[in-house]
Amino acid sequence: MALGLAASVEKLTLRGSAVTRWLPWLGRRFGDGELYGLPPEPVFLRHLRLARRRTERSRQPFVLMLLDGNRGDSVLRRTASALRSSIRETDVAGWYKHRCLGVIFAEIGDRDKGIVIDTLRARTTEALRSSLEPDELARVRLSFYWFPDEWNGNGAGRPSPASLSSDVQQGGEPNHISLAVKRAIDLAGSVAGVIVLSPLLLLIAAAIKVSSAGPVLFRQERLGQDGVPFMVFKFRSMYARSDATPHMQFIKQYIAGASADGAIYKLTQDSRVTPIGHFLRKTSLDELPQLLNVLKGEMSLVGPRPPIPYELEGYDVWHRRRVLEAKPGMTGPWQVTGRSRLRFDDMVRLDLKYATRWSLWLDLKILIRTVRVVLSGTGAY
Repeated sequence: MALGLAASVEKLTLRGSAVTRWLPWLGRRFGDGELYGLPPEPVFLRHLRLARRRTERSRQPFVLMLLDGNRGDSVLRRTASALRSSIRETDVAGWYKHRCLGVIFAEIGDRDKGIVIDTLRARTTEALRSSLEPDELARVRLSFYWFPDEWNGNGAGRPSPASLSSDVQQGGEPNHISLAVKRAIDLAGSVAGVIVLSPLLLLIAAAIKVSSAGPVLFRQERLGQDGVPFMVFKFRSMYARSDATPHMQFIKQYIAGASADGAIYKLTQDSRVTPIGHFLRKTSLDELPQLLNVLKGEMSLVGPRPPIPYELEGYDVWHRRRVLEAKPGMTGPWQVTGRSRLRFDDMVRLDLKYATRWSLWLDLKILIRTVRVVLSGTGAY
């Protein structure tokens, strides 16, 4: 009996040690306290989002360092201790992801980006060397991300990885069920739209072909979610091989806020537009081929307007979030709230509000309002 009781106690002890070993991680997962003296993931991500917002206002950069590669609890404990002792009081360290540490280095001034990152890498490596064995240190992976992203939309200085951008902007796991439903609605809507509207699509294609020389469809590079480029499809509304310079100049002035009150976000007197093109733009029928982009997953039925790469040259730091936070759409809050009569900053605020308050019900309301706005022609040119 004594032996049986001892065996039972031993089993409970082993189970208890396993539970004890996992409790810190479970606690960190749900935000219940610190692990090895560092704040849990939700707290650290909140600090990260606040740092991003401060950077957008102050233009003062910060650096995010991620440290990954070690899996042993003992190594993680010593790593966390080394980081705590090596960073400044104004820096923020915490758990970025499961067994992945992060440090936010703020107030780095106007020093050269390369010098700052090299200095931080050397300082961190030296601190870890005092606490880790050589083979343990060799498995550590350090990565650095500079905010704001040096990104102009033309391939130079690509934005942070999509997963990192999502963490910085939203700070939480997305609702995968709602996103799956949204994608299902996009697929069903685009397929149904192509089938039901096929006679109209063929009629428009014939009218374009007869009225002017050139292809029926106009293809243009746009930027999707997280800055991923794609080719958008539209019915051609301009004469073939038209110069894009007038639109580039207008966009630059519009984004800079140089337009007068009552400004229109389109060139209303544009000699490049064909007669049939004026009708297509007025009725928004030139946008219908974007159903193909929705079908391919590059766009959604509802979302922000996808920008042209050269638009980003005039973007302020906070403007870029409209590209990062949501998949672009055929229609969106801008199209049903003033359309071409809204100032650029107001359009961006609508997009950001949509990204933070998005829901399937909101998409449905925007789709219904889109039908009314298109039929009335309000704000279309």
